[in-house]
Amino acid sequence: MGNNNSHASSSVSRCDIVELPRHRHPNGSLSVVENTPEFPFQIRRVFYLYDVPGDSNRGGHSHHVARELIIAAGGSFDVTLDDGCDKRVYTLNRPYRALYVEAGIWRSIDNFSSGSVCLVLTSELFDEADYVRDYATFRQLTSCKSDR
Repeated sequence: MGNNNSHASSSVSRCDIVELPRHRHPNGSLSVVENTPEFPFQIRRVFYLYDVPGDSNRGGHSHHVARELIIAAGGSFDVTLDDGCDKRVYTLNRPYRALYVEAGIWRSIDNFSSGSVCLVLTSELFDEADYVRDYATFRQLTSCKSDR
């Protein structure tokens, strides 16, 4: 996985908010995420973070291959995306809005509200080799972008 070129070509400009279908009813709303041809990737793994103290940081890594949709299923939190040249911060606070994150993007999540739930849908099964957990290594992988 280390030979994948996603870090050299990734861009925060291709990461954005995706509006999920929202079905409103008097007794509550429903949003559905399915593997359809319109979806940006096939969902292969789902996990969620909860009981995160408000002053904690999560994430702090990038992926060689995996793409993600990050959703505030409850509460709110901030997601900072970094492609090695540009950074963007997104506040997620609506369960029908998901943040698409392509491979090669460093992400960190913080500013968790009380009771928040961070739901993540990924394109890959867990594989430790897909992670870049050291920011200096991430900067090396993205350094070619500064030459452009």
